[in-house]
Amino acid sequence: MIVLDTHIWVWWVQADPRLTQQHQQWLQNYQPQGLGVSIFSCWEVAKLVENQRFVLPFAVDRWLNAGLAYPGVQCLDLTLPIIVESTQLIGFHRDPADQIIVATARIFGVPLLTADQKILNYAHVQTLK
Repeated sequence: MIVLDTHIWVWWVQADPRLTQQHQQWLQNYQPQGLGVSIFSCWEVAKLVENQRFVLPFAVDRWLNAGLAYPGVQCLDLTLPIIVESTQLIGFHRDPADQIIVATARIFGVPLLTADQKILNYAHVQTLK
């Protein structure tokens, strides 16, 4: 399994051209093992819509359900170990969504697929590069 950063999941579902060929290849390669999407990514998408920073083709609840039904996608719940881990990321930036998603990958012991340079540069989480 891999964990998808929120933007990777959104780009995939929206067929956004920012999703590179390499990202698409990793998605395809890891589909049989599982593509983890944090429940916090669902919250992040809903907040972006609420704050009018993101426009979806239909209602947010329908979009989230459709996105979670994509092949191989597994919704990963927020757990106490993830919450605690998110507060103990040494030298990591203060974005709570990124903290939760990085902690999720660390707790599950799997790579994180992201295009976020701050996360890619963070030595304490495995990423696909």
